[in-house]
Amino acid sequence: MRTIKTLVAVAFVATLAGCLQTDAERGLAGAAAGALVADATDNSALTGALIGGAAGVYCDNMGVCR
Repeated sequence: MRTIKTLVAVAFVATLAGCLQTDAERGLAGAAAGALVADATDNSALTGALIGGAAGVYCDNMGVCR
């Protein structure tokens, strides 16, 4: 069941990645995905949201979102 939740979360974020324009939008999507993946893998959802949100905000600066 964990694998299915993780795959759904990754597919959801990948779908949204193409239509996100600002750092705030990418940060919110990253936070949501991080929380979902962390919860699916029995880790802290808050920590996952923090890491995912930071990754979403800074992915454009690192050239990942272009």
